Amino acid sequence: WWRRRCGAEPGVAMPPQSTDDLDGILDAAWRLLAAGAAGDARAWNRPALATVRADGAPSVRTVVLRAVDEEARCLRLHTDIRSAKVADLGAEPRSALHVYDGEAAIQLRIDGIVSVHRAGPLADRAWADSRLSSRLCYRVEPGPGRPIARPEQGHPPAGGDPEAGRERFAVLLFAVTRLEWLHLGADGHRRAAFDWPQGRLSRQWLVP
Repeated sequence: WWRRRCGAEPGVAMPPQSTDDLDGILDAAWRLLAAGAAGDARAWNRPALATVRADGAPSVRTVVLRAVDEEARCLRLHTDIRSAKVADLGAEPRSALHVYDGEAAIQLRIDGIVSVHRAGPLADRAWADSRLSSRLCYRVEPGPGRPIARPEQGHPPAGGDPEAGRERFAVLLFAVTRLEWLHLGADGHRRAAFDWPQGRLSRQWLVP
């Protein structure tokens, strides 16, 4: 249902030794994302997802990176179908992800097209593989972002069927169309862009 590459080998993937190698930089970017999805690199596990609201204004929030498929250039996220980002993506599927690792001094800006999957084997397996604590969050009433009188009203209800939230769960597949990499170095910054027009890789250096 998801390629083996969506996991990560033991240990955290590190940036390339040389920041002058475009192929090495792109490879390291994918390895860092995969390590984040596997939970081995916290900075890469919590990117920010930007969408466009109905009024044309930008909207951004932190999400959890669940899996990475380098070959398909696809990232997997989870969401509640009642969330504002689902409505945003329904009207405008183009989106962007941003992640910054302060320790490595590396930033990634990723453009892509997002599809929402509420049913089918992909969503069913993702739900089944989710932790119980995560599944319970989909039982919260009302939905994300709605006003409440007290903060505890935003907590999952005690007891009940943990499967009750399945109908509100969806997988977001983020198809990567562009990846920008930036490294902040004491000996000079480096910035590069990777695009896939018609599915073929194009890469170039940019002014930082």
